Amino acid sequence: MSVLVLVLAVSAACCLGFGFVLQQNAAQRAPLGDFLSLRLLADLMRMPRWLGGTALMVAGMGLGAAALGQGELSLVEPLLATNLLFALTLSRRQTRQPLGRQGWAGLALLAGGVTAFVVAGEPAGGHAVTDPVRHWLIIGGMLALALLLTGCARRVRLTLGPVLLAVAAGTLYGVQDALTRVSGQRFADGGFAALMSGWQPYAVLVLGVTALVLVQSAFETAPLRMSLPALTAAQPLAGIVCGVGILGDRLRTDAGSLGWEAGGLAAIVLGVLLLGLHPAMPPGTQRPKPGASELELLP
Repeated sequence: MSVLVLVLAVSAACCLGFGFVLQQNAAQRAPLGDFLSLRLLADLMRMPRWLGGTALMVAGMGLGAAALGQGELSLVEPLLATNLLFALTLSRRQTRQPLGRQGWAGLALLAGGVTAFVVAGEPAGGHAVTDPVRHWLIIGGMLALALLLTGCARRVRLTLGPVLLAVAAGTLYGVQDALTRVSGQRFADGGFAALMSGWQPYAVLVLGVTALVLVQSAFETAPLRMSLPALTAAQPLAGIVCGVGILGDRLRTDAGSLGWEAGGLAAIVLGVLLLGLHPAMPPGTQRPKPGASELELLP
C-alpha cells in the first residue's frame, strides 16, 4: 500500500466523518414532510451548518476519488470506513462523553479489522471485467437492493427506516465509488472527451444525489447512532463486491487468507456498530412516535 493512497483515503475519511456530523446536526431540524424528497435538500441549503458539512463531504469525495485513482477499490473502501473514528471525535467534543470500554473496543476492532483485511487480502489491481452482462447483473442487483430497502423504509420511517435508508445509501455509494474509478480510468486513457462520452460520470452524479437524499432523510428522522454505522458498514462491502466483480481487483483466495479477510470484514462491521452506538454520538432531537401525526405525512 502506497503512502499516497493511505494519506488520501484517511484524509477523505476525516472530511466525511466531520461532514456527516455537521449534516445530521442540521438535518434533525428539517420538517418530516420533506422525507425522501428533493425539498429536503432545498430546506437544508438554508442552514449554514449543513452547507459546511456538505462542503466537507464533497472534499472527502474528491479525496476519495483521488485515492481510487491511485489504489484499488478493495483497498480504499476499508480505509474510508474509518470516517466513523473522525465522526466520533467531533461528537465527543459536542457531548463531552469519554470513550470508555465500548469506545476503545470499537476503535480496536475497526483498526484491527482494516489491518487484517488489507494485510491478508493484499488487494491488487487486475484486468477490468469486460462482460457487460456481469456488470449490469452486479450493478442492477445493488440498485434493486437499494430500491427495496428504500421502499421498506417508507413504511417504517420512524422506527427501522433510518437504518434501512443508511444501508441503501451505503450500497449506492459503493457503486458510485466503482464508477468513479472507471471514470478516472477513462479520463487517464482518453482525456476529457473520453470521459464525457461514457455513461459512467453521469451515473456517478445521479447516484450521488440519490444517496444524498437518502442519507439526509435518515439523518432527519433519527439520531446519528442509528444511521451512520449502517452507512459506514454498507459502503465498503458494496464497494469490495464491485471492485472484485467489475474492476477485476484481486484478493488472495487461499483458505488462510480468506479466513482472515472474512474475520477482518466482520471486525470492521462490529467495530462500526460499537462506535456508532457509543453515547458520544449525538442523540438528536426526539421525534414523535408513529401515530396520527405521521399518518398525515404519508402520501
